[in-house]
Amino acid sequence: MGLGEILRMGRMRVDPALTQALRSRWDTEATAFAFPWGHMIPSLEDVSRITGLRVYGRPVSGYTYPYYHELAEQVQDLPVERRSSLVPRVALQESLGLYEAGKNVGESEDEYLERLSRVSRRELASEPGQQADLDLRRFLILFLGRLLFATRGDAVHCHFLPLLEDLGEVGGYAWGAAFLAHQFDGLSASERQTSTSGFYPFLQVWAYLHLPALGRGDLTRSGLVPIARRWDSRRDTRHLADQLERLQEAIDSYPYLDVVWQPYLGEGDEGQPWLAQARLYFGRSVWLHALNLVLPLNLFLTQRSLGLRQSVVEFPVRDRFRRPGRSFRGLHDTTDWRERAQEQIENWERKGKAVRSDATTDDAYFQAYALKYGGKVYKSARHQVDVIGEIASLRALLHSVMQDQEAAQRQAAELVSTLSNFSL
Repeated sequence: MGLGEILRMGRMRVDPALTQALRSRWDTEATAFAFPWGHMIPSLEDVSRITGLRVYGRPVSGYTYPYYHELAEQVQDLPVERRSSLVPRVALQESLGLYEAGKNVGESEDEYLERLSRVSRRELASEPGQQADLDLRRFLILFLGRLLFATRGDAVHCHFLPLLEDLGEVGGYAWGAAFLAHQFDGLSASERQTSTSGFYPFLQVWAYLHLPALGRGDLTRSGLVPIARRWDSRRDTRHLADQLERLQEAIDSYPYLDVVWQPYLGEGDEGQPWLAQARLYFGRSVWLHALNLVLPLNLFLTQRSLGLRQSVVEFPVRDRFRRPGRSFRGLHDTTDWRERAQEQIENWERKGKAVRSDATTDDAYFQAYALKYGGKVYKSARHQVDVIGEIASLRALLHSVMQDQEAAQRQAAELVSTLSNFSL
């Protein structure tokens, strides 16, 4: 099914300060980070390299329902809360033989996993058949609802259950692309949250690779794949507020030349068979699908991640690009997202659009970026920009650009006049 690689990873310490610092710089309109040095966006290549999830195949799309209790009780044979269509986590774990999922005092990681495996084997069906299929669906609901697409709270949602009725089709979905859409949605949440929904190691490892000078991760197991298996989160015993302020200062003053735009240049493909088909989706702007979440991967904003110069592009604005997203949920009605988001589904099936650039310098992009964001790209107290001064500076920049344009027009007119006289 293409989900096994992520289960080979060891436990990683959560870094709420890093998550919160990154979230504060997420621009929901652009679906991108807005850093002092420009836009950056986690990509499908990042998902494929870091997690091993498949980013190719059918879009994770289909029906969503206002209630799932009948389907859940029929397919999972478990009680479901009628109003919320959530499965109690404890009941789901117990159905898989995980009565005591917590780690015992003095128990090593290997001993802990061995104990969980031993207990589960006693409960799960050992031969293919109806019971084995039931066990697998229960596990997939736990895996998808509590690991890849986790939401706040203890219960497990059933949104993906309709896609699990035919187990033979599960491996054909682009779960990695759906995972990235879910990450984007989590980054759009309130800055007051101190964690990101879903599989948090992805965003942490993305920061370790692209912003290594922040020093938040330790490379302890070189050469393992997928890449998340190589890293541990560095322990920081300072108070969360102190960590966050230090991180914001570090990002505000981060050396532009230390930003790693292409961290996989020296990486081979050995041990990663999923990359062969995944490459067809690398370097392309495309719509991502996770049922009711339909979000754009605006890779044209980060051409430098493809080894190109960043050209001036039209920054996405809600008024001009009416996109499905957080306000496009439709979960209170039975909705077929393959029909409602048909245009975006077709975009995925065409593999979106390749990102290209003929620019020879980033200067024009930086001017447009400064006009768009101004001092909003700085978040630490030391770098708070005087708003009045910033507006005056931007107006002066705009005036300078207009003067340059007028001068160029005058020179062009003079040149035309000279050529006309010469021809006479």
